Amino acid sequence: MTVVGPFGLSVRDQALETDVQAGLAAVEEGLLEATKSDVPFITEAAQHLVRAGGKRFRPLLVMLAAQFGDPHTPRIVPSAVVVELTHLATLYHDDVMDEADVRRGVPSANARWGNSVAVLTGDFLFARASHILADLGPEAVRIQAEAFERLVTGQILETAGPRDGRDPVEHYLEVMAGKTGSLVAVSCRFGAMMSGAEESVVDILTQYGERLGLAFQLADDVLDVASDSHESGKTPGTDLREGIPTLPVLRLRELAARDGRPEDLDLVALLDSDLTDDARHAEALARLRVHPALEQARRDTIRYAEEARSTLAPLPECFAKAALQELCDAVVHRAG
Repeated sequence: MTVVGPFGLSVRDQALETDVQAGLAAVEEGLLEATKSDVPFITEAAQHLVRAGGKRFRPLLVMLAAQFGDPHTPRIVPSAVVVELTHLATLYHDDVMDEADVRRGVPSANARWGNSVAVLTGDFLFARASHILADLGPEAVRIQAEAFERLVTGQILETAGPRDGRDPVEHYLEVMAGKTGSLVAVSCRFGAMMSGAEESVVDILTQYGERLGLAFQLADDVLDVASDSHESGKTPGTDLREGIPTLPVLRLRELAARDGRPEDLDLVALLDSDLTDDARHAEALARLRVHPALEQARRDTIRYAEEARSTLAPLPECFAKAALQELCDAVVHRAG
């Protein structure tokens, strides 16, 4: 049993371990190659987050989904590079929007070089991903384009906020399905599709990825409140400071509106105040960490992870399926 990939995923089969490790190593080489430029400064900026590491969650899903067909077909690694490049590009843009100082334990690109360089570097990564996609065929281009549209739509909906009368939690889950679920779903779809798996298997794995991606994002929401910077790789409470309504905050507002408890209303008022003030931010973070709303967000995370697991039921029993199931458990564990 060898530990590979994010969360210490354990692979219990030597052949699967070999395939996954070789695939991820090839993806890493592909990422470095795809982020090279004739301009040294662009290379430095584009490889900034590549070299900072990361869980490589999406490439791992590509490799595992490919096990349901021929995992050695030559289009699998490039498709994994595409999804990771796309993900990395969104991180450059997200850090600008969030004014984040730290990403993956290193200074964010915007903190190091400024917002303009960070935005343009993200655009450069999108361009390189598109270049690779062109060699994977029109269907791959269409799938990626649809996912990217959903991703951007999710970001816009988050910025605009819920329309009048819309439940804020439902709105938020729709946003996260677009921002995160869409690309995780494509990771599973590309792996299965590029390997020649049956269409029914491709559909199952795509649905699994959608649900797992949402659970993964909700676990991130919990971590943003509950973890320290060493565990999460970014500054705790970043979303809280920027006034971005993550699930624990939305659950708090829901409880406050429903029950009207003075302590809940007081915490909501604190969250609505200027949390760029370090003392207020620290107080809000400490109080939210012990509030039942955080536990409710954890339960939401578990629910989506279990939905992802149940989606896999029709697939034949194999080591790859077991690994996908274990990822559901790992996401739950990550949320505490």
